[in-house]
Amino acid sequence: MALLKKINQKAQPDINSGFGSNANSYGSRFVNKNGTPNVEKRGMHILRRISWYHTMIDMPNWKFMLILFSFYIGINFIFALAYYVIGIENLNGIKQSEGILIQFGQAYFFSAQTFTTVGYGHISPTGFLTSALSAAEALIGLLSFAIATGLFFGRFSKPTAFLKFADHALISPYQDKRGLMVRLVPFKNTNFTDATARMTLGLSLEENGQKTNKFYNLDLELERINALSLSWTLVHPITESSPLYNFTEEDFKKVHGEILVFITTFDDMYSNTVAARTSYTFDEVIYGAKFETMYNRSKDGSKTILHLDKLNHYQSVNLS
Repeated sequence: MALLKKINQKAQPDINSGFGSNANSYGSRFVNKNGTPNVEKRGMHILRRISWYHTMIDMPNWKFMLILFSFYIGINFIFALAYYVIGIENLNGIKQSEGILIQFGQAYFFSAQTFTTVGYGHISPTGFLTSALSAAEALIGLLSFAIATGLFFGRFSKPTAFLKFADHALISPYQDKRGLMVRLVPFKNTNFTDATARMTLGLSLEENGQKTNKFYNLDLELERINALSLSWTLVHPITESSPLYNFTEEDFKKVHGEILVFITTFDDMYSNTVAARTSYTFDEVIYGAKFETMYNRSKDGSKTILHLDKLNHYQSVNLS
């Protein structure tokens, strides 16, 4: 209840946040650092509650390639085993006098050639079962490569906001007061225009003996910029109308709160609007610090140099 009294009464809660008000039903943070909802869905079979297409599109490159290679190796192993069970004598070109491992290896490579429809011709199937199996494998191979091609295209063509956020939010001097500051930067050779930002404060409070979540829209110094080519520091002025107006450094250490950041911008390359999200819990807010400048003029004065490695650089300051 003491915390509820510290919140500026001029700040009105936002009931359209999309998050529930029952604090006992939520675990940890609302949004993960990478922008994904901190939600684990249960109560339905995994084959129904997971979109495998979206999963394959969103997973890291190394995991995607590992799955493709594992599938390719595994399915050829299964078909090679089937050829071996039917009988190696039904594969012309494999000598019966050779050892088991060599025979199986040749059946495996015949399977790989059939699966990819390469067909070098060194080994060929005879008999109904072997011919039917190789025909089915060729069809499965064509369908598999069609699916893999679609996934590759989807991963390369997916509009993505290549924006990186600083690891910490800062409480910094702002004009003659203080301000909550979050910095972000475009980190690839993309051109962003018409960038819009929104910031929401989520607090877990005790009200009438029950824990509840309250959300407040945080006004920004600039909510929209025409071009996002350098770093952008989002500033929420902590004025008399801010819900953070009465917060001290100790409050940020004791209170369970989270700052949600939402960015939308237009990507010239994709000719599409892209979005990025992140959040900062109060233990990720540094009280009494300011960001260092990330860019400067080149030596010959012809370009502006943006130092991406300085995204998280800040220096401590005294807040009086």
